[in-house]
Amino acid sequence: MMQIQEKDLLSKLKTNFGYDSFRLQQQEIIENILAKKDTLVIMPTGGGKSICYQLPALFFEGITLVISPLIALMKDQVDSLKANGISAAYFNSSQTPEEHQKVFDGVADKTVRLLYVAPESLSLLQHVLNQNYISCIAVDEAHCISAWGHDFRPSYKQLAFLKKSLPETPIVALTATADKATQEDILQQLAIPNATKYVSSFNRENIALEVRPANDRIKQIIRFIKGKPKEAGIIYCLSRKTTEQLAKKLKDNNINAKSYHAGLSFEERSKTQEDFIKDDVDVICATIAFGMGIDKSNVRWVIHYNMPKNIEGYYQEIGRSGRDGLEAHALLFHSYADVIQLRQFIANTTNKDVQEAKLDRMKQFAEATVCRRKILLSYFGELIEENCGNCDVCKNPPKFFDGTLIAQKALSAIYRLEGKEAMGTVIDVLRGAQNATILEKGYQQIKTYGVGKDISWRDWQHYIIQLINQGFCQIAFHLHNALQLTEFSNKILFNGEKVFLTTPVEIEKIKKETEVKSKTKKKVVKDTLFERLRKLRYRIAQEEDIAAYLVFNDATLRELENERPQTEEEFLAISGVGQRKLEVYGGEFMEEIKTFLNEKKKSRKDTTLETFNLYKEGFTIDEIADKRGLKPQTIFSHLSKLYLEGKDVSLDEFISADILNLVRNAKKVLKNETALKPYFEFLGEKVPYEQIRIGLTILQKKR
Repeated sequence: MMQIQEKDLLSKLKTNFGYDSFRLQQQEIIENILAKKDTLVIMPTGGGKSICYQLPALFFEGITLVISPLIALMKDQVDSLKANGISAAYFNSSQTPEEHQKVFDGVADKTVRLLYVAPESLSLLQHVLNQNYISCIAVDEAHCISAWGHDFRPSYKQLAFLKKSLPETPIVALTATADKATQEDILQQLAIPNATKYVSSFNRENIALEVRPANDRIKQIIRFIKGKPKEAGIIYCLSRKTTEQLAKKLKDNNINAKSYHAGLSFEERSKTQEDFIKDDVDVICATIAFGMGIDKSNVRWVIHYNMPKNIEGYYQEIGRSGRDGLEAHALLFHSYADVIQLRQFIANTTNKDVQEAKLDRMKQFAEATVCRRKILLSYFGELIEENCGNCDVCKNPPKFFDGTLIAQKALSAIYRLEGKEAMGTVIDVLRGAQNATILEKGYQQIKTYGVGKDISWRDWQHYIIQLINQGFCQIAFHLHNALQLTEFSNKILFNGEKVFLTTPVEIEKIKKETEVKSKTKKKVVKDTLFERLRKLRYRIAQEEDIAAYLVFNDATLRELENERPQTEEEFLAISGVGQRKLEVYGGEFMEEIKTFLNEKKKSRKDTTLETFNLYKEGFTIDEIADKRGLKPQTIFSHLSKLYLEGKDVSLDEFISADILNLVRNAKKVLKNETALKPYFEFLGEKVPYEQIRIGLTILQKKR
C-alpha cells in the first residue's frame, strides 16, 4: 500500500470534514488503521470517533464496512457523509430488492467508500464479504457485544466470524463507554485479542453536571426548558408510560415535545427521530433506546427523569449533549423510589451482583457531597486533581451542620417501629401524622410519635437518605423496603457519636434562579446574527431533506457569527467548513452575513440621526436620553460620532476649558492610548469618563 503522509491526512480532513487539525488521538488511530492493524477505540461521545474510520476509508482501495446497531440511524450517518462529499450507502431489511442490487453494484465497482449494515443483515451480504471488496470493518457501539456492557445486543455475538472470514482485514471496534472488563470482552468476542487500544480522556468539561431531588419533577422540568427556548434536549425515563405522560404535559405547556419508546411502530420511531434530527421537534421524552449513535451536535441539555441503572449508561446518555463542544447541561433527578425500582429490575438477572454493585456506584454519584466529575471520571479509571468547577457541588458546596439530634430521633423511631416500616411511615411517625396507616397500627402511641413535627416531610427524607449513606440505618429491600438499624446505630443512640448532615437543596431558590434566567434568556432570542444563520440553516436543511446540523453545526454558526467572513478564503478558514460545504452553502451564508451587517449599519445610522434631530430641537442630554429610553452615556457617544462626521454639534458646551487642557496634557503622556481607563487613572480618578471621551473626540477632530 502507498505511503500516506501527514499532509495527505490533513488535506482530506479539511476538504471533507472542514477541520484544520486532529483531536485527541485521532491521528494515531487513523495511522494504525491505515497500517491494517486491529484497533479498539474508547472515545467520549462528541470526541470524533466516526472520523477515525471514515477518513481511512477515503484511502483504502475497497469499501469500509460499518456495523451499526440501529437501522434508524443509518440514513442519518449516510446523509452526513454525503453532505461532506463522501460516497456512502446503507444496507438493511427495510430496503427493496432493487435498492439492495444498487448497493451491490456500488460495492462491486468500488464507487461506495463506506457501507453501513446492521448485524442482523450481514448474512445477506455473504457474497461480498471477502477481501476483494472489503478493506476495513468498523464495529460501532462495540459495547453492545459484551454482556458486561450496559446495552448488550445478542445479534452482536455472531461477529467473531468476521475475523475468521477476513483475517487480513483490519477490524476497528469503537465505543464511548466501556470499563476494563467490557474492553477485554469486546476484544475476545471479536477475536482481535491483540488489537491496539486507544482510550481517550472521558472528561467532557463543557457539560455542566447537576443532581436535584425529585420533588415536583414535572414543574421543575417545565421551568428548566422554558429557561432554554429553542434549545434541543432529551429527557430519559424508565418506563414507556412516563415518556408519553411527560410529553403530553410538556405539549400542554406549549413545549414542542414527542415521546419515543420500543412500543411505537418502526415508522413512528423513525419519524420521531427524524423530526428531532431536523429540528422540527425540540424535546424528546425517551426510554434509553433513543439517541445511540445520533450525531446531532446541537443537543444542549439532557435530563434524567429517573436515575439510570449504572454510570456507563448515564455517561453515554449525557454525552449526547454538547457534541459540538459548546456549553451543555446534564440534570439528574434522584429519588429513593427509583433506586428501589431498579433493584427490583435486576433482582432476577444472571449477573445480579455486578449490576447491584454498578447501581450502588450510580447512587453514590447522585448523593455525592464532593465534585461529581471526580466520581464520574474515577469510575473509568481517570483521576483529576482539581475540582471541576462545572457541577452543582463545586458551584454550590453543601453546608454541613451537627445533625446528631435529628439522627437520634430518626433512629429511635426506626427502633420503636421494630424495623418493620419503610421510610414513608417512619417520617409520618416522626411528624405526628394522623393518616389511616398510623391510626390503624396504633403508632400514635409510640414514644417518638411527633418528635420531628418541626421538620418538613421532604427535609426528613433528605436527612434519612444521608443516614442510610453513612451506614447508620439501611433499607431491607427483601422486606418491603423496611428501614432497619445497623451495627453503627448504637454509636449515635448510646455512645454519643456526632453526625454531620447537609442542609437540603432549596428547590424554591432553584426555581427563582431558573425563572430569572428564563426571563433574561427570552429577551436575548431576538434578531441576532446567530438566529439569522440558524433560520437559513433550517431552510436549507428542509429543502435538502437532511438534518440541520449536517449543513453546519452550532459551533460553526457561532464562529461565523463572531468572524463574519466576507470572502471564500475567510469562509474556508472557519472550523467545520470543508471544500464541498464552501461550494454548496458558502454563497448563501455570506450573503446573509452581508445583509445583516448592512441592516445593522443602517439602523445605527438612523439611531444617531434621531439623537441629532432632538439635539437640534434644543433638548438636553438627559431629556434626549429619557425620550429615547437610552442612557446619557449612549447619547454622548452618538453626539461624538456626529461631531466627527462633521455634523453641526458643539461638544465644547459639555466640557470646560480646564478639563480639556487636563485631557490634552494626559494625551501627550499616554500618546496613542485609546482606552478611557488609563486616562481616568492618570487624572487621579477625578474626571468622569464621559468628559474624557468628549475631550479626546474634540482633540481628535482638531488634529
